[in-house]
Amino acid sequence: MFITTLLLSASMAQCTASVQHNIVETAVANPDFSTLVAAVQAAELQGTLSGPGPFTVFAPTNAAFAKLPKGTVEALLKPENKAMLQSILTNHVVAGKIAASKVVSTPGAASVGGQWLAFTTDEKGAKVDGAWVKATDIQCKNGVIHVIDTVMLPTDSDLVQVASKNGSFNTLVAAAQAAGLAETLKSPGPFTIFAPTDDAFSNLGDETIASLLLPKNREILARILKNHVVAGRVYSPEAISAGHVMTLAGTRLPIAITDQGAMVGTASIMATDVDAKNGVIHVINTVLVPSTTVSMAKD
Repeated sequence: MFITTLLLSASMAQCTASVQHNIVETAVANPDFSTLVAAVQAAELQGTLSGPGPFTVFAPTNAAFAKLPKGTVEALLKPENKAMLQSILTNHVVAGKIAASKVVSTPGAASVGGQWLAFTTDEKGAKVDGAWVKATDIQCKNGVIHVIDTVMLPTDSDLVQVASKNGSFNTLVAAAQAAGLAETLKSPGPFTIFAPTDDAFSNLGDETIASLLLPKNREILARILKNHVVAGRVYSPEAISAGHVMTLAGTRLPIAITDQGAMVGTASIMATDVDAKNGVIHVINTVLVPSTTVSMAKD
């Protein structure tokens, strides 16, 4: 059975640095992080990661960077790609100090870059967004480093693209386009969507869906869809802790853990924390129709 607190391997023993050293100094002192250090310098993040923090860094080794397609690292280090490199590197940093014991006992955390890092464990070890954790708890005076074997690339797809690629949100995407909200959901945002699946929409009935998609019912459809959208990125732990969210429709949706599982309004939450570059999707099994929605025109 997997031991919750991972031990530093012998090959990584040299990474252990005095807590008098900050994260950048600790990485510089270890040859296994030379590519990471070069990337931090090219992205002009060394000042931030040398600051008071604290930060948790999931640090890819040179071997992790070598897994990227040939020429990728060289391209990322060019000045014209600094913004992209910053996005990638900040996806490996979490605000605050997260010990290994917490990594293996919580579902995840939001990176400084804004996207969700899922923590999973099994008998083989611990993973962060698919990257194996190879060594942990390298203490620094401004945080902690955990070593990973894969570079964690943030998604570059927007909310509409993520929903379209998923295959379970065809009706939702069609509805967003019909309501004139698709462009909004492609904008920088960020937004949180409690996204009903195709099965959720099918429970409304074919006639109702067809009526909602009529141009004359565009405002009604937009209000229904806005009842599923929240301004900002609200990941599942924050949502559950808050106990409710305020939607773009101006409604208050309660969120609670019940005997039937996690609920938002009258809908069960089927999956959480699906990242997009401009927000996050939580999957639900019911369309949440606001009570003030007026009657639709049928033809």
